[in-house]
Amino acid sequence: MTTIATTPAYEFRRENDISPRDNKYSSRDHAASTPLLSRILHARLDGGFAMNDYWIWCPSVIRAPDGTFCMFASRWPKSNPFHPAWLLNSEVVLATSAVAEGPYEFQHVVLPARGAEYWDGRATHNPRIIKWRDQYALFYTGMSHPLQDVQPQEILTLDDPRVIVSRASKRVGVALAPSLYGPWRRMDSPILPTQPRTFYSFLTSNASPCLESDGSVFLVFKGRRYERHIHSPMLLGVARANDIAGPYKITGPLSIKTESGGLGGEVEDPFVWRTEGSYEMIAKDMTGWYCGEHHAGIHATSADGLAWTLGLDKKAYSRTLRWSDGQTRTMGSVERASLLFEKGRATHFVAAIANGPGDFAQAGNTWNSVIPLSN
Repeated sequence: MTTIATTPAYEFRRENDISPRDNKYSSRDHAASTPLLSRILHARLDGGFAMNDYWIWCPSVIRAPDGTFCMFASRWPKSNPFHPAWLLNSEVVLATSAVAEGPYEFQHVVLPARGAEYWDGRATHNPRIIKWRDQYALFYTGMSHPLQDVQPQEILTLDDPRVIVSRASKRVGVALAPSLYGPWRRMDSPILPTQPRTFYSFLTSNASPCLESDGSVFLVFKGRRYERHIHSPMLLGVARANDIAGPYKITGPLSIKTESGGLGGEVEDPFVWRTEGSYEMIAKDMTGWYCGEHHAGIHATSADGLAWTLGLDKKAYSRTLRWSDGQTRTMGSVERASLLFEKGRATHFVAAIANGPGDFAQAGNTWNSVIPLSN
């Protein structure tokens, strides 16, 4: 494993100014009264999960019954560009660590390519792991296309026919297993197919589930609709199901307003959890319209899961992070953010990170970090 501290490519740009019990979280968590942004402590330079020859992204962490921390993540070869190669050859993998902050060691591929005839046959991405009753559920985005394989060193663009087809094939699915180490049972159909004349007629992806007290599932996902022959901006939707495998009923797109009542902006990468009185969510602010920082994170709450409000402490996280060497650095990307909860308390901030000045095309390395939160 490559550590952040010793690899020259992990150079940063400095910033001068600056169970159901496992899945249903209690408002006893101090985050209910303390802004998340102020609780994020120092990230370990020698922690997290990285691999020399792969782009690493999309972390989701859970503790196994034996105490091991299991990280489900996406990876794809660095012999192709970060974006849009993930649409063609990403695969979900498992890495483990004795401590939450890592470093994490690669174990095996969890959801490999399985053939163009499957809806998720060419690429898997966006893993999100939860425990449901006596088994584990791994939500993910699957993609497929019937064209030729990507070759090492091949330059890819958004105009590549394989990329176009694969992007339009993005759907949310779930795999089930009795153990975090498998075996995983994949389904022949996605749980969130697209529907004509809806806000998700083009694609579904980036699912974030949480469990209700009765064991049913509340799910927030990203959708796009067709606008003639192209797609709309990103939209977030809500789905519910009594069983983890579905069927899921989509109850509508959600809306986010500021405390002053303003509506607008575009968000993705939702992560949702349940408190005693409401739902809570962090998500990436695509333009900075909500929180004032491009690609930082917002924090919103909702009573019904559809109408969300940002309070005064609307910024949940920033691209500017503090590191274990005492330095503060602004990263190119801090994305796919989530929280690790233990015994009803959020203990760690989990995110995919890219170096460079921003824009995926300028990233030299990517890795996943697990950053402790203050009490």
